[in-house]
Amino acid sequence: MSSAPEPEDQPEPPGLRFLRLLVTVLTGVMIAGIVLILGLIWARYNNTRAPLPEVITLPDGAQATAYTQGSDWYAVVTADDRILIFDRATGRLRQEMRIDR
Repeated sequence: MSSAPEPEDQPEPPGLRFLRLLVTVLTGVMIAGIVLILGLIWARYNNTRAPLPEVITLPDGAQATAYTQGSDWYAVVTADDRILIFDRATGRLRQEMRIDR
């Protein structure tokens, strides 16, 4: 019979201990990096939207079909193929464009 020591009794090689520690640290750094990147993306997109106006007064007979906004303006596309651009601060109509078919 051989008297080889059991694998549990053998000491861990120093290189393997270092590699195990390195893999553990790098895994933690990768997880923290992904969480940080996702947090930055969430914060960036969460704070970029300007608040919606309380009331939008459209001209008589206009029915809104779409809405978009910029930093100091918002636009409403109507069912009769017009784009109405309003000033965000005053709510007044800045410009009206007709869409040709």
